[in-house]
Amino acid sequence: MNTFRALADDTPREIVNLLAYKGELLVNEISKNFNMTSPTVSQHLKVLKTGNLIQMKKEAQKRMYSIDESGLSEIENWLLDIRKIWNKRLGSLNEYLKTL
Repeated sequence: MNTFRALADDTPREIVNLLAYKGELLVNEISKNFNMTSPTVSQHLKVLKTGNLIQMKKEAQKRMYSIDESGLSEIENWLLDIRKIWNKRLGSLNEYLKTL
């Protein structure tokens, strides 16, 4: 459940949105979008990486960050499970209401 913890704060969610729209970005490019220092953004990136929501690729001295599909899949699977449970409950309620 590190994936959900990583998204508990607004800033990491906004970073994920930025990477989803822009693709690979360097820390300083992300920092410019949030008016934060690179060390502050790096802390958010560390949390997102631990949650498997982003990945980092080294290119020479640069570190490129992008979306990691595995964390998104975890969220999607959880939502699908919740939807199945919810739909089953709604179906039961609908059947009960028909008997009234």
